Amino acid sequence: MTTDTTLTAEQILIAAEDVLRRFGPAKATVVDVARILGVSHSSVYRHFPSKAALREAVTQRWLDQAHHELATVSNEGGPASERLHRWLRTLFTAKRKKALDDPELFATYMVLVEENSGLVNAHVDTLVDQIAQIVTDGTERKEFKLAHIRNTARAVFDATGPFHDPAYASTWSTPGVDDRFEAVWKLVLGGLKMK
Repeated sequence: MTTDTTLTAEQILIAAEDVLRRFGPAKATVVDVARILGVSHSSVYRHFPSKAALREAVTQRWLDQAHHELATVSNEGGPASERLHRWLRTLFTAKRKKALDDPELFATYMVLVEENSGLVNAHVDTLVDQIAQIVTDGTERKEFKLAHIRNTARAVFDATGPFHDPAYASTWSTPGVDDRFEAVWKLVLGGLKMK
């Protein structure tokens, strides 16, 4: 049980995630979140002015969890081709883990993502920027051929979509999915490399 004076936004987000997992986005309410925390719903509204704001914050938190590890990979040293492969593999692994380990919450997030397309667009822009950073490094090191960096980064993101776009989540546990990932990676790498 939490008191109103010690309640934090992070505690609310964790509780909201639990409520969404249990009841789904259609039935989850701010009152349910408050009940789990042992506070009044007005205490939740002090941190989040509306149910929509709370749902948006939950969605943002979920999307941000992917950014941290990927940002680390994009900023590492070493060959760009190895970093890009590791970045793509990390993204695929994280998305697959979320989809397979907690399918109820993953399905809930897909609904929330639909409601917050602006957040998703910003999320994708951040991911494409990270790829662009690696591609820039690879171009400067003469690993990759000179190309329009942003377009190339977006093409890499789009080409690998079956391994990170939630629309493909049902295929992430099928036999041979890792082999398919590596085959797409080889094609992408072949398109980037200097001849």
